Amino acid sequence: MSNSQPNLNAIHCVNPNCSRPYPQPWGNKFCLACGSRLQLQDRFIPLERLGSGGFARIYTVWDIDAQAEKVLKVLVETSPKALELFAQEAEVLQRLKHGGVPKVEADGYFFHNLSNSVQELDLPCLIMEKINGQTLEEVRYLYPQGCSEELVLDWLKQAVDILRHLHEHMIIHRDIKPSNLMLRNPASNLKNSQLVVIDFGGAKHFSVATSHRQSSSTRLFSTGYSPPEQVTGRNVGPTADFYALARTMIELLTGKNPQELEDVRTGTLRWRQALKFSEYGSDVNPLLVDLLDDMAQEEVRSRPENALIIQKRLAQIIKSTSYLPANPRQGFFKGTKEFIEQFVLGTTQGVSNTTLFAFKLVTGIIRGCFETLWTMILACIGACIGTIAGFFLAFATALGDKVGEVVSYILIAFTSNPQPIIGSEIVLFAASGLGTAWGITLAGGFDQKRRFLIASVMGIIGYSGGWFILQLIAPQQGEAWVGLILFAVSLLTFGLGLRSHHIIHAIMAAFGTAIIFAGLINLGLSPTILNAATPFDISQLWIKIAFFCMLGSFTSAWLGVSNYLVIPLLKLLGWR
Repeated sequence: MSNSQPNLNAIHCVNPNCSRPYPQPWGNKFCLACGSRLQLQDRFIPLERLGSGGFARIYTVWDIDAQAEKVLKVLVETSPKALELFAQEAEVLQRLKHGGVPKVEADGYFFHNLSNSVQELDLPCLIMEKINGQTLEEVRYLYPQGCSEELVLDWLKQAVDILRHLHEHMIIHRDIKPSNLMLRNPASNLKNSQLVVIDFGGAKHFSVATSHRQSSSTRLFSTGYSPPEQVTGRNVGPTADFYALARTMIELLTGKNPQELEDVRTGTLRWRQALKFSEYGSDVNPLLVDLLDDMAQEEVRSRPENALIIQKRLAQIIKSTSYLPANPRQGFFKGTKEFIEQFVLGTTQGVSNTTLFAFKLVTGIIRGCFETLWTMILACIGACIGTIAGFFLAFATALGDKVGEVVSYILIAFTSNPQPIIGSEIVLFAASGLGTAWGITLAGGFDQKRRFLIASVMGIIGYSGGWFILQLIAPQQGEAWVGLILFAVSLLTFGLGLRSHHIIHAIMAAFGTAIIFAGLINLGLSPTILNAATPFDISQLWIKIAFFCMLGSFTSAWLGVSNYLVIPLLKLLGWR
């Protein structure tokens, strides 16, 4: 932190409506663009804007009285809820007295009146200690293969001590993650740096009684770090902070974001295998691994109940672990190696992060496109084979005749369709459903478990049931074909071995495919193409093949949209 007035010659206006907030000449009392007062409380001079956080803008300010730089948060959101959370953050920071929490003086929360501006405005402001250093998110990018156990254990120990202080004051942070943990003036090798928890905008008071009740809570969460009860808006207690802290430390150990390690079905982290491939994974104490697993349990009651329990286990882990080098030479070379690695990685951080993100994005898009295209091709081939086989079974064998007689007899009693019913056509539909299901399953796309039997049965039932719907409504009506597709595709999708979000996949595939065919029908495609006057007409076979191939291909395409676009978006919004 600086101890003398900074050598700057410009001031930043904090009026959110100012058209030209920077630069304002040093020494000016009022903004030349909007007329607002530049100094706050006749004490704080805004120097530069650092960024935005939540509903606030963040500035570096010069404290004339203390002759030091500090941080100013200005609330620019006018909603009552935003003001409540902002005032809550100020009250929390004023109460807490711990080296791991930014200091806020008793008069650090105030309203800055912009009486000389074009618009009358009172801005809620919060002045706090400026923490110079790196966030653990920035440190994580310096170690893409994972940080050492020694560093992570030290950060975990400090973080738990801070959380214990918060929880003793009946406060939960609710937003622990790498970007909200900072190292104060970190040393070159990151060791012996004090950890500081920042961003108390989501902090909340709790009581022992309410933390055990299933009441509701303000829905604030960070995807990948917040526990299930917080994501769904239920009441949260101190264990929510332990869950988020454990996931943060797991990310630092493995070098992978928690979402990359999640089991898509259960939401739990499968990180022990990833740990083996991290740079220091083979040396991590099993007791530390077990502790992080316990802290990150999905079930609230399975996590450690309070910080003291975690601290006792940490003491045992530290006692059983030694980081002393075998000899001074080994320590020297190890320290030199770490310094060189950090220097090189730090130099290339920006380029490597951008390149890695772009590479993952491009490869993800390419993989998704090829996987969807491959599934469409095999679905079309399967539908083609099934349609040909079903065509000959239905119209050229005794089996088709017998099935047709039974089905026709049943339908006559339930339908008012004046057109003759060709009951054997159901065999064609069933075989097409079977072929389509086999094709999609054989492709193995969308992280499927290949369940040929279940998929085949559901394909047969779905397509056969769709044919019944077609006959009951009347094949001449476009609505009947939409009903057929909705029923057939949704049942087929449920039969596939998709690992999660089955209802979302079924809705997307069924309605997406139905919409396409509804559009084709509106363009003049006859909805009666499968009811030829002469059933066994080879010249009509290609029309039937085209229909079922299109049906299978469109279904596969929409499954791709669901798997690579809709589901990730829902997960990003907190849907599990």
